[in-house]
Amino acid sequence: MFSTLRREIDVIFERDPAVRSIWEVIFCYPGFHAIIFHRIAHFFYRRNLFFIARFISHINRFLTGIEIHPGARIGKGLFIDHGSGIVIGETSEIGDNVTLYQGVTLGGTGKDKGKRHPTIGNNVTISAGAKVLGSFTVGDNVKVGAGSVVLKSVPPNSTIVGVPGRMVVRDGAKLEDDKIEVDLEHHMLPDPIADTLTAMQERIEQLEEKIQQYENQEGEENASIQYVKRKKRKATNIESA
Repeated sequence: MFSTLRREIDVIFERDPAVRSIWEVIFCYPGFHAIIFHRIAHFFYRRNLFFIARFISHINRFLTGIEIHPGARIGKGLFIDHGSGIVIGETSEIGDNVTLYQGVTLGGTGKDKGKRHPTIGNNVTISAGAKVLGSFTVGDNVKVGAGSVVLKSVPPNSTIVGVPGRMVVRDGAKLEDDKIEVDLEHHMLPDPIADTLTAMQERIEQLEEKIQQYENQEGEENASIQYVKRKKRKATNIESA
């Protein structure tokens, strides 16, 4: 038990530059409280003491603003930053060294029993407000952008952004000396919509330049034709005179 507590505290020191002391973590970090409450609730859930498990989970939600169903399976090193509004469904599975920001939902779809929530791999970062909905797998070393809605499986080492989520980066994980470096730069993500709009703007400018060149060329040709006609008209007038 003490080794688990120590690991949860170490995770916060590794990923939150704002932390200053162990006492601050113990008394002032709702993400830490939520994980400890969940591990207690999950202990009773695995022993079929469902009411006690749900009651502890309910207290957890009341105190922290984080709702974790006692049936969810959570690995080592989960870091919940701020955490308000996080929802983790009953059949969710979370791997090791995962980071969740406020407003994240690991939810299900439909009314079917059984596995209906996502499975999150190791070393995954899910940014603020992201929604992962359905029974599928999000691979290892994945980064999900803020506000994204993920509705299907995500391959490892990729970055997902948008609604619905689209893969914009592959093989972005950093490996050093056989140790995973958790990537918390969740604000530095590509924007495919902005890239598309930029490409369209550049194309429009190119077409406008071509149209301008065509109009200038056509104007010069028309001017030369009119000049020839004026010369002929003058010559005709002279001959008639």
